[in-house]
Amino acid sequence: MPKIEYYSVKKFNSIKQMMEMAVEDVADKIAFKYIDKNESKEVTYKEFNEDTKYLGTALVNLKMHNSHVAVIGNNSYDWLTVYLTMLKTNGVVVPVDKELTKEDIINVLNNSDSEVLFYAEKFEQYIDEFKQKVPKIKYYIGFEREKDQDNVLSYIKFKNSGKESYEKGNKEYDSIVPDTSKLRLLVYTSGTTGLAKGVMLSEKNLIADVYHGLEVSTVYGTCLSVLPYHHTYEAVAGILVALHHHATICINDNLKNVLKNIQLYKPEYIYLVPAFAEVFYKKVWSNAKSTGKDKILKIMIVVSNILRKIGIDLRKKLFKSIHEAFGDRLIKIVVGGAPVRKEIGKFFNSIGIDLINGYGITECSPLVSVNQDKFNDPSTVGLPLRCVQLKLDNITPEGEGEICVKGDNVMMGYYKNPEKTAEVLKDGWFNTGDYGKINSKGQLLITGRKKNLIVLENGKNVFPEEIEEYIMGIPYVQEVIVKGIKNDIGSETGLCAEVFLSEEKIQELDIKDPQTKIRKDITEATAKLPIYKRINEVQVRDKEFNKTTTNKIKR
Repeated sequence: MPKIEYYSVKKFNSIKQMMEMAVEDVADKIAFKYIDKNESKEVTYKEFNEDTKYLGTALVNLKMHNSHVAVIGNNSYDWLTVYLTMLKTNGVVVPVDKELTKEDIINVLNNSDSEVLFYAEKFEQYIDEFKQKVPKIKYYIGFEREKDQDNVLSYIKFKNSGKESYEKGNKEYDSIVPDTSKLRLLVYTSGTTGLAKGVMLSEKNLIADVYHGLEVSTVYGTCLSVLPYHHTYEAVAGILVALHHHATICINDNLKNVLKNIQLYKPEYIYLVPAFAEVFYKKVWSNAKSTGKDKILKIMIVVSNILRKIGIDLRKKLFKSIHEAFGDRLIKIVVGGAPVRKEIGKFFNSIGIDLINGYGITECSPLVSVNQDKFNDPSTVGLPLRCVQLKLDNITPEGEGEICVKGDNVMMGYYKNPEKTAEVLKDGWFNTGDYGKINSKGQLLITGRKKNLIVLENGKNVFPEEIEEYIMGIPYVQEVIVKGIKNDIGSETGLCAEVFLSEEKIQELDIKDPQTKIRKDITEATAKLPIYKRINEVQVRDKEFNKTTTNKIKR
């Protein structure tokens, strides 16, 4: 096992101090790039910090700076201004998933005790109903709204009123001394099943994640910010890490535009979920096959890997066309949110783009472990952060157990839900509900979710995620879920693979009978697995699975 090297990271005691340090170090550096109404915009670190002061002063004038403030909408500069403004107060920011149903949004706003709602234009139509059903909200502030009407305000006018007050000498927002032990970020998560729970994260939790995450895996000068901001993975491990590292954050306006924006902004690193990495991987191979270059690509990878063993690295030259497709500056892809297939990690690393796989969960702010840049095995999720204690509970004969976490990154609990909190937090240990094992090098491997575990009638335990990884290797499989086959008395007697196939790949591969072909290919793909882990039944779907906003299938 090689000696672990940690990066040197500047310490900070609050998000407010983190931003002040950034302004002191790189005031005129571009903090954000984005497109607004078809126009390219740039904002420096100094300008961004000033915007948070103006918005914060406007909230002070309403006496709302210590309240619970909700924000809902697409990823945008304005969204991030609200987020950082509130993180520098003693109030609470409540990011709301823009894909929730209207009823679920109402539930979150009520449960979170929000008193202010910042919202995007698409939610304008619900404001009258929100007024009736969410009585605690005192002010609605619309990002695109131009006029004020009663307690429904224009964001730009609101921020400008704060600017005017600040410039006249109102420095109350500046004088706030944050209590970092208190609740600062209230994130509603249901994972992929169950009712939403409000995860309470303190400022101390967020600081631990940013500082210790950067110790392990550094970032670079420019990133493309893709994932939804209401998720802690992007909001904390993405945005706050980038700000502390003084990176330029390029805001992706639409998930459909990711590849286009990679070309536009030419990022050096990007945070993704495995579903995106899978799309990129399959697109590279699809393009290679369509141009007749797939065989030569395979040979070049083998040759390149041999040369690297004797200290010759030609990956930038050998795979120039692939690098150009990713903007020609991409150094690192950080993947989290679910396990990534081993072959995808190996592929990107082979062509000269580091794929760094990590593991996190909202309740841990979210980062628990991540691969190190010089000690990277993307089939694992790396080593725990230095602030983390990790243990496995209820270990099986195969060495798998439930992952339990203790440390400065662990949440305060679930908001107004002591029963659920007590179920998962025991003596400071958070029971994640995820199962894993630790290899001989101390790296963590995720084997599956406790709630997805299939217990066969012969007593064998099966984590569907393991088998799904084999099936996802079939090029025309777009999505898959493995589930138990139940008999009349509810016992699980075997395994069923429910698949959604890519019509485009079926045509490209000239597959005449997809139903027969997929059954044969699944049998071949899983042939190395023990008999009890093999698929007994295959169901082909005619539409995609329902998914969360980070592209995780809802089981």
